[in-house]
Amino acid sequence: MEEFLAVVVPIVLSFELMHIAAGSLVGFVIGLTGVGGGSLMTPILVLGFGIAPAIAVGTDLLYAALTKCSGVFFHHRHKTVDWRIVGLLGAGSVPSSLITLALLEQIKAAGFNSDRFMMLTLSVMLVLTSFIILIKGRLVSYVSHHHGESAIVIILKAYRAHITVLSGVALGMLVTISSVGAGAIGSAILFLLYPHKKPISIVGTDIAHAVPLTAIAGMGHLHFGSVDYDLLSGLLVGGIPAIYLGSLIGRHIPDRWLRSAIALLLFAMGVKLAL
Repeated sequence: MEEFLAVVVPIVLSFELMHIAAGSLVGFVIGLTGVGGGSLMTPILVLGFGIAPAIAVGTDLLYAALTKCSGVFFHHRHKTVDWRIVGLLGAGSVPSSLITLALLEQIKAAGFNSDRFMMLTLSVMLVLTSFIILIKGRLVSYVSHHHGESAIVIILKAYRAHITVLSGVALGMLVTISSVGAGAIGSAILFLLYPHKKPISIVGTDIAHAVPLTAIAGMGHLHFGSVDYDLLSGLLVGGIPAIYLGSLIGRHIPDRWLRSAIALLLFAMGVKLAL
């Protein structure tokens, strides 16, 4: 035990406490609310800790890919991943992410500052996510209870596979630029397109798609040099135990209160970033 502590303690102490604090804060809120890390991690890093937007986005993407791997294993083991839907989403998101990375590289090579563009995209995504969190239940209920009565529902059913691929295209672009969207918005899209699937299957499918998307986008940002290894390590050290702690406390707090609070927080951060 003493030998283990002699190895682990210096490693932990070598991380900046600020990074561990950021990971702990975001991890706790993720566990508490169930809202994806991208929606919270990047704006908190930018607004609360003064991290450059490009570094925050790139580091958060790799953080998301690493922390969600265990979730994919869990859901696959319990057969709560629809790999056909993952394939449809990936058919759109992976090429879209690669194209977006190429465009970002061209913008950077041309000498333009991409930070402002990332900030604007991030602010829009945060405001959109806040509304999605608030109205997702009503949207899903509407689609579920209007079988063939609504033109929108008829179109969703007729072109479900095509819309899934197009949704992947949009997610690939937006996640690569802002690191936001793979969780809250991705799951909302799946709930609307596949209303008869169990919620646990929607969550598992969304996570299974998010891992390769965030990994590819994160590796692209790594290529740009916009990933901070010390920050990533600190986020993992602080975030993983905090997620577990938040999930334990979150069981005793009404879901409606949590979602309203996090929606308000995301909206406020989106407005702050825009200004």
